[in-house]
Amino acid sequence: MKTHVICYNYYRTFAEIKRVVIMLDKMLKSPSVWEKLKDADLPIVCYGTGNGADKIFDEFERLGIKISAVMASDGFVRDRSFRGFKVKSLSDCENEFGDFYCVICFGSQLKSVTDNIKSVAAKHKTFVPSVSVYGNGIANREFFERNKSRICNIYSLLADEKSKDVFFKFVNFEYSGGLDILLSCESDKEEVFSDILRLGKNENYLDLGAYNGDTIKEFLHFSGNEYGSITAVEPAPRNFKKLMEYTKSMSNITLVNKGIWSGESTIGFAGKGGRNSYLLNAAQAKTDTVSVDEISKSESITYIKADIEGAESEMLDGAEITLKRLKPKLNIAAYHRIEDIFILPEKILEVNPEYKIYFRHHPYIPGWDTNFYCV
Repeated sequence: MKTHVICYNYYRTFAEIKRVVIMLDKMLKSPSVWEKLKDADLPIVCYGTGNGADKIFDEFERLGIKISAVMASDGFVRDRSFRGFKVKSLSDCENEFGDFYCVICFGSQLKSVTDNIKSVAAKHKTFVPSVSVYGNGIANREFFERNKSRICNIYSLLADEKSKDVFFKFVNFEYSGGLDILLSCESDKEEVFSDILRLGKNENYLDLGAYNGDTIKEFLHFSGNEYGSITAVEPAPRNFKKLMEYTKSMSNITLVNKGIWSGESTIGFAGKGGRNSYLLNAAQAKTDTVSVDEISKSESITYIKADIEGAESEMLDGAEITLKRLKPKLNIAAYHRIEDIFILPEKILEVNPEYKIYFRHHPYIPGWDTNFYCV
C-alpha cells in the first residue's frame, strides 16, 4: 500500500508540474508589463510617488520608457514635484492627454484608495508593475524565465487547489501587471484562520514585526481572546512604545525591542517608525537582533507570524531548530522580495518536509499582504 501511495504522489506531482509548465510557457509568450509599456501607444501617467515610484522610474529609465506625467490622489497633489515632474490631479491629466496608460506606483489596502484605483482603471488602461519592496528585484521576463523550474516546483507542492490557483494568478499578475488578475485572487483572512490555521485556546504566539499591536489584536480576535502566551518582537522604538501602551494590561506577554534575524547580532536599521521600518546591512542606526531559535528556548512556540519587511528569509535561517522540534503554525509574508515566492517555502520544506503550505493574497494593491500559511 505504501508503494502505491508513493507512486501516486509521484505521478500526481509530475502531472501538476507539467500543467504549470504549460501555463507558464503560455504566459511567457505574451509581453510582460515592462514590454507592454515600452511599446505604449498612449501617454504614460505614473500614479503615486515615494520609494516604490522611485524603483519603477529607475527601471523605466533603464528600459527607455518615456513618462508623460505624475499624478496623485485628490488631497495629495499639493504644490510639489517628483523626479522632475509637477504632480498633477487625475482631471489635470485627463484634460491634457484625454486617454492615457495609468501605472500604479504606490500601495494601499484602504478601501477608499483601492476603490479610487478601480475607478481610474475603469476609464484608463491601468498597469501595476511589481518591484521588490526591499532589495532591487524586478518582476520581469528575465526573472520568470530564470526561475521557472523553482516556481513550478513550489506550485506542485502547495497543499490545496485554491493555493495553486492563487499562486499562479499571483505569478501571472507580477509578470503582466494586470490589475484584474490581482483582484481575481483576493480572499478574506477569515477563511485562513477558520480553515487553515485554526488557532486554539492555548496558543503560544510569536509575533515578529508586532508594530503597534495590530496583529496581536488580530490574533486575539481569531483565538477568542484566549491564549497561552504572547511574545512580541518589534525593533522600531516609536512602534515599541505604542506596543507597550497597547499591551500594558495583558498577562503572559513578553515584549522584545529587537530585530529578528538569523542569530544574535547588531544590524543596520532604517525607518522612523510605522510599517516601513526595516533591517538591512547598512543604515543610519543600529539595532540588536535575536533569532527565533533563541526565543523558543524559553517558550514552546505554537504559532509564528512574520511580517518583517524583507528579513523573512534570514528569520527562517534562525528558526531551523524551532521548525524541526516544535513545527509551529506559520503565517509568513511572501511579498517583500520578488524571490520570496519560492525561497521561503523552499527553506521551510527543507527544514521540515511535513509542513503543508498554503498561499493566499488578501485585498491590497499592489500584491502586498500575500502570505504563506503553513501547518
